[in-house]
Amino acid sequence: MGDLIDQLIELAYQEDIGDGDHATLSSIPDDARGTAKLLIKETGILAGVDIANRVLHHFDPELDVKVFIFDGAEVTPGDIVFIVSGRIHSLLQAERLVLNIMQRMSGIATMTKLYKNQLVGTNAQILDTRKTTPGMRLLEKEAVKIGGGLNHRIGLYDMILLKDNHVDFAGGIKHAIEGAKRYLRGNNKHLEIEIEVRNFDELHQVLSIGGVDRIMLDNFSVDDTRRAVEIVAGKVALESSGGINLDTIRDYALCGVDYISVGALTHSVKSLDMSLKAIRE
Repeated sequence: MGDLIDQLIELAYQEDIGDGDHATLSSIPDDARGTAKLLIKETGILAGVDIANRVLHHFDPELDVKVFIFDGAEVTPGDIVFIVSGRIHSLLQAERLVLNIMQRMSGIATMTKLYKNQLVGTNAQILDTRKTTPGMRLLEKEAVKIGGGLNHRIGLYDMILLKDNHVDFAGGIKHAIEGAKRYLRGNNKHLEIEIEVRNFDELHQVLSIGGVDRIMLDNFSVDDTRRAVEIVAGKVALESSGGINLDTIRDYALCGVDYISVGALTHSVKSLDMSLKAIRE
């Protein structure tokens, strides 16, 4: 996974700098040195400090970074997260990528913490989804963990999730589940199997067939979720998904499901406001 992050960083620099940062090149001497501070401007949960450090040193290994506040901490306006010193050219050219990553990750961590707080006193855990920004998935899912959530799966390769289209294209619940189990045996793979159900008929089919690790209740109402929990009676893990928000997540959690997945953690989040400002001597 580290290689993917390095590729993302390199691509982001190429995207931003192109054939040169002409504003910096034209106004700042090449050997000029300076210091900047990462300043928080909004209350939230901090995320992306470790990645920012990696971004800075990827661009210029000689930059000196002194970190005062770490990932997972609650921050408020005026907090200084770190101070970075070195060539001004490096500071200016790395500035936007550092901010884009940290603002996005901190926004996700902050949102995740809000959802997580709604689950206090229940046994449910908050999950993310694959509804992530292309290329940014590893960073966004790391931000979910920093905010107190769990990663549902990283991609298509680390879990079998049989969704409605898989079921329909496979010819039904039975064919989908048996095909998944046959595939794992034939390829000597050990992956969890989860299947999405849209109604009680499909739920009963899955329970009758067996062989899955988790059932996703897709767009079930709160009342239907409560009924599904009673039917399953702890035989298999249950996940609620579909349109669940901050106002409704606790109601679903109180039904007794094990997991609740929320796409909004990554696809509809507001970045946390912060800036990288020069320290003028």
